[in-house]
Amino acid sequence: MIDLTARHPHVTPDTLLTTLRPSPRFQHVRFDTYQPNPHYPSQQQAQETLRAFAQQATPPDTGGFRLFRRRRPEGQGLYLDGGFGVGKTHLLASAWHSAPGRAALMSFQDLMYLIGALGMTRAVDAFKDHDLLLIDEFELDDPGNTHMANTFLGQVMPRGTHVIATSNTEPGALGEGRFNARDFQRQIQAIAGRFHTHTIDGPDYRQRRTTPEPPLTPDESARWEARQDPASLAVIQARDLSRHLLTVHPSHFPQLLGGVQALAIHDLTPMQDQNTALRFVHLIDKVYDLGTHAALTGVSLGRLFDETYRHGAYAKKYSRCLSRLSELLREAREEIA
Repeated sequence: MIDLTARHPHVTPDTLLTTLRPSPRFQHVRFDTYQPNPHYPSQQQAQETLRAFAQQATPPDTGGFRLFRRRRPEGQGLYLDGGFGVGKTHLLASAWHSAPGRAALMSFQDLMYLIGALGMTRAVDAFKDHDLLLIDEFELDDPGNTHMANTFLGQVMPRGTHVIATSNTEPGALGEGRFNARDFQRQIQAIAGRFHTHTIDGPDYRQRRTTPEPPLTPDESARWEARQDPASLAVIQARDLSRHLLTVHPSHFPQLLGGVQALAIHDLTPMQDQNTALRFVHLIDKVYDLGTHAALTGVSLGRLFDETYRHGAYAKKYSRCLSRLSELLREAREEIA
């Protein structure tokens, strides 16, 4: 059995640069496997728009004498704005798979970590030969990453790199409710001005039922754990997990979960500290993306996050987390049914 609390991963930026591709859950998705909701035409339009956009990210012609090679035209930006559970990450991963040139896919948080670790000059240099960058969950949480995002895009895109970003927030409203965005409107508008926005509508496809899936009972969790391979199973108390996550940088969560095929979290309780809650949210995002099986016991999902969190600046992050937790719990029950 794997002890997560004994793991203290340290990942170098160079190592992280080699992992910028679709996660296991999205490894086999393609544009043709995306199933747009016929009641929301914007979903099929997004599918067609991203397919066409990815094809324009073509490597420059390297033939002929260097003297006669033309500089690549400035890269274009496409911003996919929509709620959680409408397939934005599916479409983003599909664009990575179909792009004819060199592409990299990462979360916005991973991009911020890379820029902070490498420095702006080295970070821009690391992506100078990429034809397409795909940035998932683009969001501005503070003035620091607002400045870094604006500077990075302002140096990478003029060199010919195209960018597709997904977000739950319209580009012009980035940062609202999280910091004094009015003081940074020039930078926010500069970021927004680099993108053509496509809004994708529709309900959360994961919420096939009217109520969230309840956590497993201790008996159900025991039966679920008995079905897992002990060599790839991690079992941990929720309080111990919360404490440990505060010691690990969120960009290292995939390495924390390395080799873990099944994760059991016991005795969830309401999270009173927002820093702890956001770390947990990010972990669940990684558990979901990695295709890790998960089982949880304890408090109901509706009581997991404080009411003020679920209606505050990070409301969409919490809602996405609850949606994914509900799906993971449903999958766990199907395993033991």
